[in-house]
Amino acid sequence: MTTQVIVLNGGSGSGKSGILRCLQAVLPEPWLAAAVDSLVEAMPASLRASDAGIGFAADGGVQIGPEFRRLEAAWMAGVAAMARAGAPVIVDDVFLGGAASQERWRTALDGLEVLWVGVRCESAVAAAREIARGDRARGMAASQAEAAHHGVVYDLEVDTTHTESLDCARAIAARVT
Repeated sequence: MTTQVIVLNGGSGSGKSGILRCLQAVLPEPWLAAAVDSLVEAMPASLRASDAGIGFAADGGVQIGPEFRRLEAAWMAGVAAMARAGAPVIVDDVFLGGAASQERWRTALDGLEVLWVGVRCESAVAAAREIARGDRARGMAASQAEAAHHGVVYDLEVDTTHTESLDCARAIAARVT
């Protein structure tokens, strides 16, 4: 069966977004991007700093509330619907709940051909990228570097610590059927 969805999971600063852009360039057909950052940006400001939505602590911690989960479930269903309608999709996510997060995606993507990709990066390198970006709370990359992978099962893992996004994208593209 043909791959319909590629799920990239890794902590903040791991290189998922760069790999996604490179995948869109190297894959022979057009793929849509679905990034969790876009979901967060699409939410009303009132949910971006509340117990019901998503909160970002000064130390880089992330707290998720029930309204975020409700909207996230709808977003996941929408991503799956796009793939079912014939648009291949690359998901860029951070599995804050490790295996539980992957299970939510498995449920939403049931019946679709999915390539699960772990995007790893040494904590210190991800933290340096975090500082250079300037749009993340310090500590987020370090706290997510390993936690995002806890209990998650992958078809393929790439490591951006010393490997460029394009090379990672080529390795992933080689696994797309």
